[in-house]
Amino acid sequence: MIGMTGSTGVIYGIRMLEVLKKAGVETHLVITEWAKKCLALETSYKLDNLKNLATTVSDDANLAAGISSGTYRTDGMMVIPCSMKTLSAIANGYDETLVARAAGVTLKESRKLVLVPRETPLTAINLENMLKLARLGVVILPPVPGFYTKPTSIEQIIDHTVGKCLDQFQIDHDLYRRWGT
Repeated sequence: MIGMTGSTGVIYGIRMLEVLKKAGVETHLVITEWAKKCLALETSYKLDNLKNLATTVSDDANLAAGISSGTYRTDGMMVIPCSMKTLSAIANGYDETLVARAAGVTLKESRKLVLVPRETPLTAINLENMLKLARLGVVILPPVPGFYTKPTSIEQIIDHTVGKCLDQFQIDHDLYRRWGT
């Protein structure tokens, strides 16, 4: 499952969907209203183009979607990018949206949950929520580039974060040069 929320950095979610589609990985996308606004503000992608990258798409308001139930089997979930509002909702069990509900179900079912928070600076509240989630086994993976790869483009910096997320699910990729290779 891929949740895209209204934090700057929607390109990370787009790139993740591109890579997963190319790899033949089935994806279930939920994109929030604010993520749709970021899509228009930050990229030239159209919503229909984004939706076409996913296998299945659900509306964030549809709490009856299959992924809102633990009986819907998945390998886990990424929220990329993850707004602090969504991170707070997940940390505090406030399942008002499908993204938050699906993340809560992912936790409940002991599946892999990776959050890519995209906001700075962080407040003590943000850090406490991240710590609470990390203690539950959630992977907090901010988009921090590894400069040992000597990136020469924004795309390579984006690919580094996307690759780090894929590593969490043991999905093979060649998006960046690994340390020592």
